[in-house]
Amino acid sequence: MMRLLNMMGIVCACGICFAQSVVAPINWDSPVGPVKPVNGVGQPPMLGLPRKAYMMHYLKEAGIPYSRLHDVGGAYGRMVYVDVPNIFRNFDADEKDPANYDFAFTDRLMDALAENGVEPFYRLGVTIENYPEVARYNILPPKDYAKWARIAEHIILHYTEGWANGRRMKITYWEIWNEPENYAEVEKNCMWYGDWNSFLDFYGVVAPYLKGRFPHLKIGGYASCGFYAAVGANAVKAANSSTRTGHFVKCAKDFLARAKKENWPLDFFSFHSYSAPKGALEQVAYARKLLDEYGFTKTEMSFNEWLPSPSKQNRGTAKQASMIAAELIGLQNGPCDTAMIYDARCGTGNYSPLFNPLTEEPHKAYYAFLAFNELRKLGTAVKTVPPEECGGLYIAAAKDSEGRAAIMVANCDENPKPLNVNFGKVISCRITDATRTYAESELPDTLPAHSFIIVESKWR
Repeated sequence: MMRLLNMMGIVCACGICFAQSVVAPINWDSPVGPVKPVNGVGQPPMLGLPRKAYMMHYLKEAGIPYSRLHDVGGAYGRMVYVDVPNIFRNFDADEKDPANYDFAFTDRLMDALAENGVEPFYRLGVTIENYPEVARYNILPPKDYAKWARIAEHIILHYTEGWANGRRMKITYWEIWNEPENYAEVEKNCMWYGDWNSFLDFYGVVAPYLKGRFPHLKIGGYASCGFYAAVGANAVKAANSSTRTGHFVKCAKDFLARAKKENWPLDFFSFHSYSAPKGALEQVAYARKLLDEYGFTKTEMSFNEWLPSPSKQNRGTAKQASMIAAELIGLQNGPCDTAMIYDARCGTGNYSPLFNPLTEEPHKAYYAFLAFNELRKLGTAVKTVPPEECGGLYIAAAKDSEGRAAIMVANCDENPKPLNVNFGKVISCRITDATRTYAESELPDTLPAHSFIIVESKWR
């Protein structure tokens, strides 16, 4: 009776009136395509490598489709993984000679991912060097762009065509560099210690060469720092300013204009944001608009570094878990094609939201990925309403052809919200909030502050 009254917009469980509430419909007869692989991760939990990566099973259990291999090769990776200078250590050596490549550790990582059903999203480039004012090791522009491209070619050959005692893996995405526009001032730039035009020249050599060699693979980049300045009240002014975030937008426009003019391959455009869900999703929408404006209407979007408001205060909390759940839902409902949270390390930093380094067990946020996988397993996404039309709740739903359905709902607000959603015939519900973690529950009338649920139901 309480749920009926609540759905009628009369009252919620705590007796507060919600006279303006409406039932959020789920349009089961309106499929919108497949549930998208937006539940990827960045650096995977590599504990135990090179012998046995004993935490990788968590990725398999959550159905993680991709792991982006950026920042794998630095200090935490003992300078032996993934990065081009870690694999090809002497740039002056013969790039055609297998003896000049060191694939040993990266092979172990790639095998561990494959064993757990995770496809690598391979970043061709280098790990961030956070103190360029002290010293620069691998972030200087390569001294021969064409040779760098040929080195990258042989890395691709090793992992996809078996060259140099290699593998024949499915690796669809090959990303050129990461955040080369991190700072406008060269002396501050911790990713590309050169001016912006030199990076454009670099991409203009490397991307056409790799696409020519591997037309069946997806070649793109450049892992933009993002579009913070392009949304919000002062967007037009900020996006054309000399601020750091304004620089990010200017660089993206420069890149797309030159890519269009010179017909560079751009199978996917990658970019990042660490904003809260609402702002991040607005930035995703802006990126799609920008690509379309420059004529890249068929270019995929990969939002391959995201994490809402990283901080020590949020790490491991229900607040962080609910924001991550909300953003996953928003990415599914938006124009993004792939996405990877930053990241899946079992680490101590603010950018390691999924695992507790003290216990080596999942944080609450991991269960948002477990929940999203319930949608992925069903396959077909259906139309839902945006947060502004249902009291601020984020809702995604999926179905299969046998009548099974799942609905994921997140409340990342400070206050509880009436759960006015048409769930169909409910079979089960799991909830994550401040006191529960993926716990079986009766379907609540009100969704607590900082919480999310995954509901199994029948849609017909």
